[in-house]
Amino acid sequence: MHKISSGAKKALELLHAHGYEAYLVGGCVRDMIMGISPHDFDITTSATPNEMKEVFSDYTIIETGIKHGTITFLYEKEPVEITTYRIDGEYKDSRHPESVEFTRRLDFDLSRRDFTMNALVYNENDGVRDLFGGQEDIKNKVIRAIGDPEKRFGEDALRILRGVRFASQLGFKIEEKTKEAMIKCAPLMHNVSPERINVELTKLLVGKNVKEALLDNYQILGEILPEINKMHGFLQHNKYHIYNVLEHTAIALENIDPVPHLRLTMLLHDAGKPKTFTMDENGVGHFYGHNAVSAEIAEEFLTKYRYDNATKEKVIKLVKIHDTPIELDRIFIKKRMNRLGKDLFFDLLKVKRADNLAQSPKYHWLDKLDKMKNIAKEIAIEDSYTLSSLKVTGNDLITLGLKGKAIGDTLNQLLNEVIEEKIPNERDALIKRANELI
Repeated sequence: MHKISSGAKKALELLHAHGYEAYLVGGCVRDMIMGISPHDFDITTSATPNEMKEVFSDYTIIETGIKHGTITFLYEKEPVEITTYRIDGEYKDSRHPESVEFTRRLDFDLSRRDFTMNALVYNENDGVRDLFGGQEDIKNKVIRAIGDPEKRFGEDALRILRGVRFASQLGFKIEEKTKEAMIKCAPLMHNVSPERINVELTKLLVGKNVKEALLDNYQILGEILPEINKMHGFLQHNKYHIYNVLEHTAIALENIDPVPHLRLTMLLHDAGKPKTFTMDENGVGHFYGHNAVSAEIAEEFLTKYRYDNATKEKVIKLVKIHDTPIELDRIFIKKRMNRLGKDLFFDLLKVKRADNLAQSPKYHWLDKLDKMKNIAKEIAIEDSYTLSSLKVTGNDLITLGLKGKAIGDTLNQLLNEVIEEKIPNERDALIKRANELI
């Protein structure tokens, strides 16, 4: 077992010293059993909120969600969330219980949790307590709902997406009855706030097993992004593709860095293909204009699920241009870097690489992409493709007698000639050329 943080240890000691039951609970226990260092520690206790206030009266606490029995204990700047054992009342909106009742019974509290692997508790006195076979499920890499899965997902529909997220992060398979209930209850996810969907989906997409998670659970994810259902099984009918659209998407997803905006780009880059499919007289499939349609789908999706503007801007742009050709030519690459900016250009190369790895190996062009990347790295070091890198400024042109729009036009002309390597990026050469242009 991994070492418990000093804050969690102190909280457990204080609660036990006052005669209350207290355990680490949930993800931190699961992670410790799996040999993963937990990010944070949560505690469940028999102490009521008022009793917790007394226990921690000499320390700083934040009354995070005290109505629902949760406080945050601060110890040496470390926050530890502590919640009273509770029984949830009826759920009418698949999001929140109508009421919360505190209890002294650990089993009542654990039976309302989502999956067996998250209902494990631990303290140093009792060791691991496992009421629902969570350790066996972790050993067998299985995600299993506690009790009646339909009831669990009816209580909080976000648990459906959480299940797929755990499959992506941990590489676990979802147990059959649990998965059946997830598919059946998937429409309830429309009751969940877009912000909560955003958080879970982003964690899911950056998981190391995202390919299997998407392919195994496409019906569930299709409730969030309906195009996924259309992509499933959609054959592409051309020599470049040996996978259907969803398989291609899943393989591309797996082959790009686990960075949210890049993974979102790969999820959405071909979402417009089913809408734009045509077949010619030779039986060859085409997807004319799928970039633009995919970008429209991406914009609608990212807006609906409240992604920030910077992420939206990058993803929509990359989806729109993911299929545009790049020539293995230094000047061409400079112009493209000038237009897109350095970071987005390198992102585009990553997108193209992932896209290509999800196509027929006969048509891989990875060597060419590597050469493009090396050229772009050299260009980035030289920094001779942006206006700010020019060795003359607008003020220099004013001294030559230029005014207004003519200043910007001349600077752009000079930059273009530097990019095309017609003149060197040197002050004297640029001043001379500016005089010629005047």
